Amino acid sequence: MPNITTSAETNLITVNQMKKVREVDFVEQFSGNILPKLQEALGVTRQIPMIEGTTMYVYKTEGALVNDGKVPEGEIIPLSQYERKKKPIGEITLKKWRKASSAESIKKSGYEEAVTMTDQKLLQDVQKGIRTDFFTFLGGLTDSDPVEEDTLQKVLAGTWGQLQVLFEDDAVSTVHFINPLTISEYLGTAQITMQTAFGMQYIEDFLGLGTVIMNSNIAEGKVISTAKDNIIMYYLAMSGDVARAFELTADTTGYIGIKSGYQNEERAQIESLIMSGIQLLVEYADGVVVGEIKKGSTGGE
Repeated sequence: MPNITTSAETNLITVNQMKKVREVDFVEQFSGNILPKLQEALGVTRQIPMIEGTTMYVYKTEGALVNDGKVPEGEIIPLSQYERKKKPIGEITLKKWRKASSAESIKKSGYEEAVTMTDQKLLQDVQKGIRTDFFTFLGGLTDSDPVEEDTLQKVLAGTWGQLQVLFEDDAVSTVHFINPLTISEYLGTAQITMQTAFGMQYIEDFLGLGTVIMNSNIAEGKVISTAKDNIIMYYLAMSGDVARAFELTADTTGYIGIKSGYQNEERAQIESLIMSGIQLLVEYADGVVVGEIKKGSTGGE
């Protein structure tokens, strides 16, 4: 009678190994492909690791002229005082998301559709949340009068010019955020190459005035501009104790961690857990300039 062994063969690829491969693919897609494209488009050169609960700040200049400058001959010129203050804008927090696929959904659609494909959708929604938080933050920064012109090109030129003065550097690289509808008329008559990063379309060196990034979170007719060097990415590392405690898979950057395809037998479902703590901010609030196309005007020339 032949000698038959019932033990698993050496080098057999197991279910757990395949699950780990999917998780590695997931974090590499985010940290090795998607996020770097956003950093390149925004010009982000500073990524700062933080500790949970650390307060984040932006810097703002406060003060005003004490007179109109008309000082009679021989009289003491009064001092106008300005102060550079840091303004707290909240704490960086760990964000968590969980997704579950029922046994019924797996039976109906198959594991790939019910679990793996929905993991990708979850990743897209995580990206969307990061984008929305950033644009909400930008929209609440400026309280100065906007640059108002009758065309998009003039508005962009105006905000670009103000940034050259604010940062005292003629070679400063600028980035402008606008609503797609604001630029749509211009794009209809121009030969423009658009690229995509982090779910957003952008144009490099638009009219020689910097990178233009389009997102519907920006109000139509409005432009928000800043220097690329003014943008910082803070993050909570997902490759330390949190990753070990929850068996998260994270890449070397530690921007995002995932545990995918684990069983919840009580509910007969397969679940995925994602954790991340990415926050895009600007360092200097005064370095953000707003422009608006005058009502009744169009974005095109």
